[in-house]
Amino acid sequence: MEVLLDDVYRLLINVLMPFVRLSAMLLSAPFFGARTIPVRVRIALAVVLTWVMVPGLPASDGIDVLGAEWWFLLIQQVLIGIAMGLVLQIAMSGIVLAGQNVATAMGLGFASSIDPQNGIQAAVVGQIYLIFGTLVFLATDSHLLLIRVLHESFTVYPINGLSFDIDLLMQVVSFSGYMFETGLLISLPVLIGVLLINIGFGVMTKAAPQLNIFSIGFPMSMLGGFLLILVSLPAVMSAMEQTFMDVMDFLSAVYGDGN
Repeated sequence: MEVLLDDVYRLLINVLMPFVRLSAMLLSAPFFGARTIPVRVRIALAVVLTWVMVPGLPASDGIDVLGAEWWFLLIQQVLIGIAMGLVLQIAMSGIVLAGQNVATAMGLGFASSIDPQNGIQAAVVGQIYLIFGTLVFLATDSHLLLIRVLHESFTVYPINGLSFDIDLLMQVVSFSGYMFETGLLISLPVLIGVLLINIGFGVMTKAAPQLNIFSIGFPMSMLGGFLLILVSLPAVMSAMEQTFMDVMDFLSAVYGDGN
């Protein structure tokens, strides 16, 4: 009977702990954690990935399942998984922020719809950029790299490691500034173009005061903004690809083997 209990304890440690870390990452990461993906699908994906990962993970023994150590390790797995997903969520938020900056410059800040990923109101242009970002995220195999880094994290932060480095959370918090940097860099071409259009209309109004700038200025700003989005789309795609490369490098440096 003691052998059976030991087997159950070993199963809880070596299978449940990776499942908790992986589930927390899938819950907080973009695309995987979108509300449009059913909870059953996410649970099934977590079970399959755990079943694939467990044979290659280092075994953890000597943990009292009935003690306080068990609950501390369980909370630790949740924090590590959420921190990994939060880093990618910051990058996606930067892309949405870029779309909102463009929408505000074009005069479309009032045009909003429900964000299917987060379930909140967001600018329509931000939704377009979010779709582009999701496609780039999948096209660059970032979802596969994320799973690889998660697998490597069990070596850097093993299950039975009671010491939790607070610098890990501080690095994630400091990385949040990357969201504003990404939002500015992606939206900068369109912002500059719309600004030049507005300056041109300002010069026209100064030269011809009888010109009704409100009747033609706003439609032309919107039309020019859409044309600028179309023209700058290749550069925006490259910027999004570089964004996900930077995020994966950060995750690999913090959680993985650095390669």
